[in-house]
Amino acid sequence: MEYRNLGRTGVKVSPLCLGCMLFGGRTEESEAIRIIDRALDAGINFIDTANVYNRGRSEEVVGKALKQNGKRDRVVLATKVHGRMADDDPNAWGNSRRHIIEQCEASLRRLQTDYIDLYQIHRPSSDVPIDETLRALDDLIRAGKVRYIGTSTFAAWQVVESLWVSKELGLNRFVTEQPPYNLLDRSIERELIPMARTYGLGIIPWSPLAGGFLTGKYERDRQPPEGSRYEKRPARDDMFSEQAFAVLDVIKELAAAKGCTPSQLALAWVVQQPGVTSPIIGPRTLEQLEDNLGALQVTITDEDRARLDQVAPPGRAIVPYYQADFGPHKFHW
Repeated sequence: MEYRNLGRTGVKVSPLCLGCMLFGGRTEESEAIRIIDRALDAGINFIDTANVYNRGRSEEVVGKALKQNGKRDRVVLATKVHGRMADDDPNAWGNSRRHIIEQCEASLRRLQTDYIDLYQIHRPSSDVPIDETLRALDDLIRAGKVRYIGTSTFAAWQVVESLWVSKELGLNRFVTEQPPYNLLDRSIERELIPMARTYGLGIIPWSPLAGGFLTGKYERDRQPPEGSRYEKRPARDDMFSEQAFAVLDVIKELAAAKGCTPSQLALAWVVQQPGVTSPIIGPRTLEQLEDNLGALQVTITDEDRARLDQVAPPGRAIVPYYQADFGPHKFHW
C-alpha cells in the first residue's frame, strides 16, 4: 500500500478510503464489521462516516468494530456534521455552533473514541456565516476532540472564503474537501482541484463509481437489477442516457484489455487523477470490497486517459453530481 499525505497535514492515508454510509442500514452490522476488518487487514487506514448515516447507526457500527479489533489508534477516522438528526427540532441540523458542538459529542460517544481525526462539514449552509462554523470547529480542535477539519461538496469560492476567514481570525483552517468525482462528472477539474492544489487541501472524492453505474451492472433498455441502488427509484434520464452508456462502453473495453473489472478500471482512474488524495469506496458487501481493492493493481496509461477523455471530456458533467451550494433547508447525498 502506497500511502499519501492528507493535504498539507503530513498525515499518511491509504489511496482508498472506506466509506460507511450503508453500515447499520442496507449492510447489517455483522457484515459491516467483516468489511472493516478486511479493509484494515488490506492496508486501508482511512475510514469515513457521518452522523446522519442511518441516524447514527453507521457511527455506532464503526465504533464497535474499532473497539473489537483494537485498531482505533492506527486509523484516520473521519465523520461529518450538518444533516438533520431529528424531525421535530429546527436546530437539529446545519452548521451552527450549537449543532456542531452537540453533534461532535454525540459522534464521539457513538464512535467510542476520545477524538475524531477529521471532522467535516457535510454541506455548506448559506444561512450560517462561515466564521460561526469555524469558531466552533476551532474550539473543538483546541479541546483535543478533533484533530483536523474539512468540508464536503463546497464550491471552490466557499473554501477560499473559509481560508481567508481562518487567516483573519486566527482559526484552524480546513485541510480537506470531499466532492463528487467520477468519469460521468468531472466538474471539479475546472476550479476545485486547481484551488485545492494551490492551497494544499486534500481531495477525498465521493461516488467514484457514479453510484454503481460504472460497475457495469446497468445495461441499455433493461430494468435495473434487483437490489441495485436505482431499482426502486425513477431512473435519472441523464444517468441512463446514451452518452453515459458510451462512457461505460469504453470502460468495459479498457477493462477487458487489462483483465480487470469495469469498476476497478473506473476507480483506478480516480485514484490516479492529479490532485486526488483518496477516493471513498462504499462497499455494501465483502465481495464488493474485494473488487474495489483490486483497483490498486490497475495502471491507467496516458493512452487510456486520452481514450476516456474522448467520451468523458475533462471538466464536463455528463451526469451532474457536483452542485456545491444547495442553500438553506436542503440536504442531498
